[in-house]
Amino acid sequence: MSVQHRGQEGAGIAVTLGNTIARHKGRGFVSEVFSGDILNGLKSRTAVGNCQYSLDSSESDKYKPSSGHKYSGVAGRENIQPIFTEYLTGRIATVHNGSLTNAKELKNKLMKYGIAFEGTSDSEIISKLIAYYCTKEKSVLEGVKTAAELLKGAFSLIVLSAESGGSKLIAARDSSGFRPLCIGRKDGCGIAVTSESCALDTCGFDFVRDIKPGEVVGIENGEITYEEVVLTPKLKNMGICIFEYVYFARPDSVMDEMGIFEARVNMGRILARENPVDADVVCGVPDSGMEAALGYSEESGLKLIQGLMRNRYIGRSFIYPTQSQRENAVKLKFNVLKSNVEGKRIVIVDDSIVRGTSTEKILRLMKNAGAKETHVRISSPPAKYTCHYGIATRSEEDLIASRMSEEEIRVRIGADSLKYISIEGLKAACGKCSLPLCKHCFERD
Repeated sequence: MSVQHRGQEGAGIAVTLGNTIARHKGRGFVSEVFSGDILNGLKSRTAVGNCQYSLDSSESDKYKPSSGHKYSGVAGRENIQPIFTEYLTGRIATVHNGSLTNAKELKNKLMKYGIAFEGTSDSEIISKLIAYYCTKEKSVLEGVKTAAELLKGAFSLIVLSAESGGSKLIAARDSSGFRPLCIGRKDGCGIAVTSESCALDTCGFDFVRDIKPGEVVGIENGEITYEEVVLTPKLKNMGICIFEYVYFARPDSVMDEMGIFEARVNMGRILARENPVDADVVCGVPDSGMEAALGYSEESGLKLIQGLMRNRYIGRSFIYPTQSQRENAVKLKFNVLKSNVEGKRIVIVDDSIVRGTSTEKILRLMKNAGAKETHVRISSPPAKYTCHYGIATRSEEDLIASRMSEEEIRVRIGADSLKYISIEGLKAACGKCSLPLCKHCFERD
């Protein structure tokens, strides 16, 4: 549940029981999918799990893998991870965070070998590609390494293997490091691999290190038995997705040597230096705008207030798969503390404006509650370009900054002023990150 924020449409767990794999998955939050009785039936020392973040099936035809988009991640149960695949000498369960750009090509290749598919996700393609090469190579580890070398795009993988010789986990991160992956250790429990370090903290594991871009790690009997950077770099000027620091990750995580909380406070400080405004108070948009608002307040000297109350039972509106779901989520998600905003000139700090869905409605709520002025400050640059590696924007028409100027957006959302952090400012805020930053959603080199 510590990484529930990374996906809220489905959840699944697979465990090894001898040389077999038991699994359970379903639609909804982790707490909805797994009861105590179900978890009691999944006891094992080796397991993988996933929180599903998928695309809208009604719009998945807009994703053309040949042009570099995600193959499809429709929210059907067959696409919920872990993906189970059985082959001649064993079975695997695969979890995957990211998005392939050559999914259709790989699927066509596997279908020529007589391999059938149940779902439409690139995660299933990855799992079946790995299983295919496990039959060709001398071990599951070698099968994963061979298959991973053929993948193009973003992928952080964990593969659970069950064979007659025992169970093992194999983790791999693409050679650019688009999506995070880290290792933890706990005495008496062994090794854990997860997207974010906050999950290690919750489970009582000590953070060991991030998995390096292009690295494959093998784990057996609670120990690391293989760790080597083996995947060939395929793209230039790419690195970890900068949206991890802006929005995706939980603020209590540390990712590639940069704390998320520190990065976001830095963003707010730089935003205040670059874009000051004559105002009375600062208000962050819960949850991912709060740290930047703190930084803006500290740098500007303006008092930080709580202007918005967030309904904790509504998920992240950005990652709902359809526009109607996103709009309904925003309506239910926020309420204004009228006594804190009435008659005040307010700096409203948020992490991003992607489609403009949330910001316009928030400002309307603020004005209706009596806010005198609303000045919007955004801790990321304008998102103008589609992402091929795991952000659910299907076309640049979905991105308000790709079709409107800053002034046009200001008028559209109803703000008295609107300013974004600069790209250089955002890079400086994340300066401790040990990897290059992928910022292709903001600029094209």
